[in-house]
Amino acid sequence: MADPSAIWLVLTTEADADRAGTLAEALLQRRLVACVSLTPIHSLFHWQGELTRDNEVQLLLKTSEACLEPLRLALTELHSYDTPEWVSWQVETSPAYGAWARDAVSSDALPPALSETPESGPPAE
Repeated sequence: MADPSAIWLVLTTEADADRAGTLAEALLQRRLVACVSLTPIHSLFHWQGELTRDNEVQLLLKTSEACLEPLRLALTELHSYDTPEWVSWQVETSPAYGAWARDAVSSDALPPALSETPESGPPAE
């Protein structure tokens, strides 16, 4: 039986803040992720035989196990890179946060009520 407090994290990067934001919104609209954290980073990596240094935006995607494969396919479709980063791992969360994250990606999840304020939004991470 799956751990009821577990969710999956997926790490990827995008070329800039605009592309990262567009990708994050598309994944959220498709309900493949519950939340996306965006962090500007400076990356060093080998690419096509050269050492490359580049500014990127790292996306930390929170999702359910059921959404992993659809998320991977969507990333392949929507990402601006030919070879997008895909690193995933299962994590344990607080029961409340895990339930919120799994419900947020469920097809029958309801959008937040109009009366919700940022203070009454999802549980803190």
